[in-house]
This record gives sequence, structure tokens and C-alpha cells, in this order.
Amino acid sequence: MERGSLSKYSWIDFAFSVVGVFTFLVDWGSDVWVATEFYNQGDFFWFGVLLGLMILSSVVVQMFSWFWLKYDRELPGFSSAQTPGGTVLFGDRVKLSCLLHVLQLGFLCRHISAIRQGFRVWWRRQEGSEYAVYLTHDLSMLRLIETFCESAPQLTLMIYVMLRTNKARTVQFVSIAASTTSIAWMVVDYHRSLRSFLPDKAKQGWGSSLIYFLWNLLLIAPRVATLALFSSVLPGYIGAHFLLLWFVFVLWVWRQKTDFMDSVTGEWLYRATVGLIWYFSWFNVAEGRTRGRSIIYHSFVTVDGVILLVTWWCYRDPVQSEPYALALLIALPLTYLLGLLFKAIYYCCFHPKLWGPPVRDPGLPDDLPDADVPFRAFPIQDVTVSAQLVNKRMGRHATHFYSDQEVTRSTEHR
Repeated sequence: MERGSLSKYSWIDFAFSVVGVFTFLVDWGSDVWVATEFYNQGDFFWFGVLLGLMILSSVVVQMFSWFWLKYDRELPGFSSAQTPGGTVLFGDRVKLSCLLHVLQLGFLCRHISAIRQGFRVWWRRQEGSEYAVYLTHDLSMLRLIETFCESAPQLTLMIYVMLRTNKARTVQFVSIAASTTSIAWMVVDYHRSLRSFLPDKAKQGWGSSLIYFLWNLLLIAPRVATLALFSSVLPGYIGAHFLLLWFVFVLWVWRQKTDFMDSVTGEWLYRATVGLIWYFSWFNVAEGRTRGRSIIYHSFVTVDGVILLVTWWCYRDPVQSEPYALALLIALPLTYLLGLLFKAIYYCCFHPKLWGPPVRDPGLPDDLPDADVPFRAFPIQDVTVSAQLVNKRMGRHATHFYSDQEVTRSTEHR
């Protein structure tokens, strides 16, 4: 059987890039709309909180983008992988790239660059497919970071405001819908990006995508709702709750000895970001069997969620919450359990079984640069050593999500 190769850029990749830009702009527009409404209504506290979330998320994403851009420029052969006349975002204009990132425009420029390169490859049939795929992989990770740094906290904030005021305006429903759509889309996009590192025999089907989408949605939604309920009765304690859990999660990430970034500063930024993501959802960051770590995480979050929900029930306003209190008390735990069930179904029936890790060509030296030896440490995919550009960062996450222990060895290879 032929060994798999990395997927070529297709019209689906181009469509995902366009939809990604559209989702980003709609989500950003809804944030500005909600912030303006808060300001016009005189709710300056909520205006400040929402504005702070937007700024924090943007700064974190721009920092990741800048760290990656600096590393990519140093890769041998990176420029040659692009189309004639193409540039790595802005070529040698480092000061311009830095200025755009400082102005919080680097992420948007990456979207534009990906669409531009994708249009050349897909529509005009020009060279540079590897570089286009490389850009889409980075964007999927950046969108995931942006989602959990802004959309998830913002969704919690919007639900909290509705609970505290016992009323909702149209703009708040729009914001909640936009945030929910953004979270759902980015999770699917990220998963699809990881699957592109698998051999052709393990392509993702619609059933797999649907189950993966459902279990993430069913686990994230009740988590966000529970946090909002707790904050509605004890708003002064939600900050302490977040900082305590975030510190524990960052410590756990550090204990797993992650190596996602290419500098110490970048790696601690990554660990801090993973700690934030874990506050809302599970995200595997280390190689090996993930079942044990996943069980520990979900057990911890389940206990935490029960404590938060019970606290809300004890401190709630019985009169104001009477129409929905009992329904939420029953629905949220059941929804989370249903999400765990869908997750178990996914791993039992839909998680891809790989054909076995490829054997690296013994004739290749061990010290070739990453651009020349893609996935030197990755057992996921055998890629012929060539000028093909492979995204090492996303490849690392692929090895974490599809670990060696899940590999199925086929007798057809013997």
C-alpha cells in the first residue's frame, strides 16, 4: 500500500479560509456592537470588561502570530516554497510586519495572505500549494486560540449579564449566537486541520465530523453556562475561581514538558494559553496515551461544575430564577454527561486507526533543518524529503491527538 502524503490545497481549503475571515469579521463586529450598546446604555463596567476581553484576546493572538513569523523566516527554503513573487506575509519588511502586529492587524493580514495564496493555487493553478496549506494550518490554530481567549469568555459574560439583569436585548442574543457559531466552527476547523496530517486511508467522514462537533459542543456549552450561573450569584468570586484553576492548569501543562514553541518565552505563552483553554475545554498537549489525562481532567471539571451549580442553587433568587432554575439544574449535568457519551462513541467508533508509523529513511542525516525533513520526530505521516513545506507546529498537535498507541499495524505491510 502506498504511503500517505500531505493533502494538497483544494477548493475546500479555500472555502474554509473565506468562511474563517467572514466568521472573524462577524464575531468582531458583534463585539463592537455589544460594546457600543453597553456604552450608550451607560453600562460602563460591562463595556470595560468586554473591551478588556477583546484587547487581551487580540494581543495574545498577535503574539503567537509574531513568534511564528519570526521562526518561519529562519527556515531554510521557506521562501522557495511559495509562488513566484510571493512573500512570507510581508517578505523582508520586518518593521512593517511588526507595526501591523502592534496595531493588532497581523491576524487579519494572515487571513488575507492565506486567501491570496489560496486563490493563486486553486483558481489560477499556480505553484505554492504547500505554502497555502501551511498558512491554513497556522490560521486554524490561531482561530482556536482566539476562540477560547475571547469568544468563550464573552459568551460567559453575555449569559451572566442576562441573568443579572433578568432581561435581554436583541444585540445580546446576536452576540451569543455569533460567539456560539464561532466556537463551533473553529473547533471543527481545527480538527479538520489535524486530520490533514493523516494518511489518505484515514480521511475524515461526515459522521466523524458530526460526532466530534457534538461532543465538543455538549461539553463546552454546559461548562460556559455553569460558570455564568455561578458568577451571577457570586460575581466577586469568579475571578478568584478562574485564577486558581488557571494556575493549576498551567502547572499541569508545565509538568507535561510541552515543546510547541521555539523559544522559552513563546513556550510559556503557549502554556498560559492552554491553561485558559482548559478552563473551558480539554485540549491535549502531550504525546502518549491521553485516556488517563482526559479522565483526570473531566473528573476534575465535573466536580468543579457540580460545586458551582450547587452554589448557584443555594444563593440564587428563588423568585427571579423560578422559570428556569429547576430546568437548568437538571439539563446542564445531563448535557455534560451526554457530551461525555458522544466523546466515548467517537473514540470507540470514529477515531481513525492509523496503518502504523512510517520508518524514517536511514540514509538521512539527523541534523537536517525542519524545512528539509518534515516531521522528523512525528510518527503520523511519512513524507518524502523534498521541498514540500510542512507545518511543524500543527504536526506536533497531530501526534498528540493521534498518538502512537492508537496505531493499528496491518499485516498488509509485512
